[in-house]
Amino acid sequence: MSIYKDCDIRGIYPTELDEASAHAVGRALATLHPGAAVAVGGDVRLSTPTLKAALIQGLAESGARVTDIGTVPTPALYFAIRRLGLDGGMTVTASHNPAQYNGIKFIFGEAPVNRAIMDEVQAAVASGQFPDAQGTLARVDILPAYIEARAARFQAARPLKIVVDAGNGAMSVAAPQVFRRCGFRVTQLFCEPDGTFPNRGPDPSDYRSLGALRAQVREAEADFGVAFDGDGDRAVFVDERGEVVINEKSMVLFVRHLLKDCPTPVVYDQKSSSIIRRAVLEMGGAPVPERSGHTYVKRRFLDVGAALAGEVSGHFFFGELGYDDGLYAALVMADLLAHSDQTLSRLAADIPCPPITPDLRMSCPYGEQQDWLDRIEALAEGRDCEVSRLDGVRLDFADGWIMLRKSVTAEQMTLRAEAETEPRLRQLLELAAAALPESAQRVILNT
Repeated sequence: MSIYKDCDIRGIYPTELDEASAHAVGRALATLHPGAAVAVGGDVRLSTPTLKAALIQGLAESGARVTDIGTVPTPALYFAIRRLGLDGGMTVTASHNPAQYNGIKFIFGEAPVNRAIMDEVQAAVASGQFPDAQGTLARVDILPAYIEARAARFQAARPLKIVVDAGNGAMSVAAPQVFRRCGFRVTQLFCEPDGTFPNRGPDPSDYRSLGALRAQVREAEADFGVAFDGDGDRAVFVDERGEVVINEKSMVLFVRHLLKDCPTPVVYDQKSSSIIRRAVLEMGGAPVPERSGHTYVKRRFLDVGAALAGEVSGHFFFGELGYDDGLYAALVMADLLAHSDQTLSRLAADIPCPPITPDLRMSCPYGEQQDWLDRIEALAEGRDCEVSRLDGVRLDFADGWIMLRKSVTAEQMTLRAEAETEPRLRQLLELAAAALPESAQRVILNT
């Protein structure tokens, strides 16, 4: 499988991605951006130091002016690019993927990476035609400045008690320090950097992995808990009872908080619950659905000047920053709770959510994926529904919807559905299952 994904470079180390390929990517990026000044960071994975060194060497050998910013969460890379006035940057990380993976996220200018840019990088690597030029290398520990900037932005209206679960990832150092400097009381959980991720997987949107956080919130009698992903650009919240707050409800709370004085567009991925669209309209904003994926959501977020954007996966983008940051999202959650006389569980309970499935992932060879989409689209024939092809195929009925889309990282299809009642949701799932092969039916009907 190619390491060149739609939004970044990613693969299993060292069979799919190794030091030689990181070196070649460095040379290619420096070739495509002659003389560029770039920041390079990396996460806590065991393979990151050697991959990062190879990437930096490749960049410098083709003339890039490199600033090594150390071990950082991905949002600190975006912060560094602006703080240091650089042309772009990259970080060695596989984000929320398991420990055996690694990758490279990169950006030049404000616009996120898209498929065309990735194809250009892949072609440059394949050509092997790189200029030999003498670049430079400097080192700046950017983490203290990042911590200071986040702490300076928020001050606790009340000294809430917060459990911080960094999952042994890249937010292990920064998040507890920032919360304490803001005046919050912090209980640390898995805040020792460890690239083997020994306590839970790096993906907090897998709510099943949050058992320790849920228990710790109850034991500490905390106001809420937050779990970060491996590179710190995602966040998932747990209320004071130890119950997970689904990411769409967190998004609604952010909508209500950020749009109360200044209604703006809000961007969200199309497979999100309808509660987000409803909340945006209630606050006088403009709901802007977009296809799932960091690149697509961020580009639309920037294009429409939104105050907020979000994905079901736990990426939250803020207009004040211009990018996504799991720590900033957690600070916004703490701020809105500190100014409220209600608990997080009460605020979440005030957001009625129709029955909705999680992402139902089904194996599907690349060659069969279009056929699956065609089968779902054919269900619209003779039925009163609207068809959207913004991201895969989505069928919108008066009382619910079905959506099937291709995975951007694996030979999989993802189905999600929502309805006004549980019986209707079951009907929609049975309708979709009947249109797909038996292997998909087993996944869908066992939901």
